[in-house]
Amino acid sequence: MGVLGATAGLLLGGLTGTASAADQQTCTPNASTPLRQFRASWISSVVNIDWPSKTGLSAAQQQAELIGWLNDAVRQHHNAVILQVRPTADAFWPSKVEPWSQYLTGHQGGDPGYDPLKFAVAEAHKRNLELHAWFNPYRLSMGTDLNALVPTHPARLHPDWVVTYGGKLYYNPGIPAARKLVEDAIMDAVANYDIDGVHFDDYFYPYPVAGQTFNDAATFAQYNDGYTNLQDWRRHNIDLLIQELGSRIKAIKPWVKFGISPFAVWRNKATDPEGTDTTAGVQTYDDLAADTRKWVREEWIDYIVPQVYWAQGFAPADYNKIVPWWAEQVRGTHVHLYIGEATYKVGTSTQSPDWSDPQELSDHLAFDSTIPEVKGNIFFSAKDVRADRLGATTLLNHNWYSKPALIPAMPALDSRAPLPAHAVRATRTTDGVQLNWSRTSTDTTSYAIYRRELKGNDHCPDNDARNLLTTIRSTGPTQSYVDTTAVPGTAYLYSVTALDRLSNQSVPIPTVSIR
Repeated sequence: MGVLGATAGLLLGGLTGTASAADQQTCTPNASTPLRQFRASWISSVVNIDWPSKTGLSAAQQQAELIGWLNDAVRQHHNAVILQVRPTADAFWPSKVEPWSQYLTGHQGGDPGYDPLKFAVAEAHKRNLELHAWFNPYRLSMGTDLNALVPTHPARLHPDWVVTYGGKLYYNPGIPAARKLVEDAIMDAVANYDIDGVHFDDYFYPYPVAGQTFNDAATFAQYNDGYTNLQDWRRHNIDLLIQELGSRIKAIKPWVKFGISPFAVWRNKATDPEGTDTTAGVQTYDDLAADTRKWVREEWIDYIVPQVYWAQGFAPADYNKIVPWWAEQVRGTHVHLYIGEATYKVGTSTQSPDWSDPQELSDHLAFDSTIPEVKGNIFFSAKDVRADRLGATTLLNHNWYSKPALIPAMPALDSRAPLPAHAVRATRTTDGVQLNWSRTSTDTTSYAIYRRELKGNDHCPDNDARNLLTTIRSTGPTQSYVDTTAVPGTAYLYSVTALDRLSNQSVPIPTVSIR
């Protein structure tokens, strides 16, 4: 087979896991460059937190801003974005159910002149980013004036569905027709857009407001479903939303992930011995009627992102106690655990002195790397990640995101890998090394490209990302990529793997670049 063929064969053996026992001893994956890790920021649209930065921007300006956020994600080796598209019972797409969001044009129902969700999906996928569409289920308005909604708004047509509480308007979760409308609004986006996930944050029943009562006594009397305890009934209502919506999503698009990012404390240990060793002022089970642990145990969702928005060692809610608790909850289920990170507190919060330490977020990821159940992190919010206060984002990216990463696979949804790429070949050009190959499977949505130097003694399988050069979206039957970082005169072994939309990976197909 010749020297080159022998070298390639040896390295291909390493890629497919057949290195010698001696070699395997040095093949421990590097925790700082995991092969698979979910990485994203939340891009929040409510009150124009992140995008659009203000109302009334032109379509071109809005699009340019969104491209900026997506390019931020690529630069930081993120592989997904969480984009808020239904902040207040409204829509960032031409919904058949609800009006255009006021956060686009400044007035509810105003057509922005393009389809923001369609544009976002296309641009995210072009950059090989997953697009998780973020919906707030029951919040109707950030004010209390029902008549400020457009006349055709479902809440105007059904004012009996509306509860005023804490200076805002909400749909009443106890009314079955209101719950169905919320599900229908979300399913309109699922059915008509190529989104990768449906995402909820922490708002179900609203956070408690001192001295105020969420007025649903009449609804409880009418729709109690046999429940005699108001709190149990409220939890039942939210359970139904989660269970029904999850089933409806999978019925039409089994590959679309359903994820929820709740307030991180289910219950304090003082309230329930099975809760966290915390003294948090809010408990989702009791205060938001959200039995988040149950949703994991019942596997009604595909991933959970507890918002562990506290520092390590913070006594009332210690990051280092809450994360392991959640790891225990997902263990033995198919539900993925990602951790929500409070980037917005870095350099601004006086809650604990740790938020003045640029190392705090990096320390979080170091801690998470020791817990196998933690499969990624999401950062709130995009503008705070970009602000890079104290240099904390730069430090985190340097320490933990120095290489790309594949999205964690979800074998419970699909475990069959696509067929490998075909006819992979490398050619030296004036710009670097050009790779060309052909697609074999129509279910291939992207490719991972690995590179290692032919010299040296690296016979290890690619079980981390140290050799992962990039991932790119599939664009058709034939594909090419130019490695502009290839050093002239250096011989490389490249390999290409095919991935489907759930990140199942094919066997690698190698090719050698000689000079």
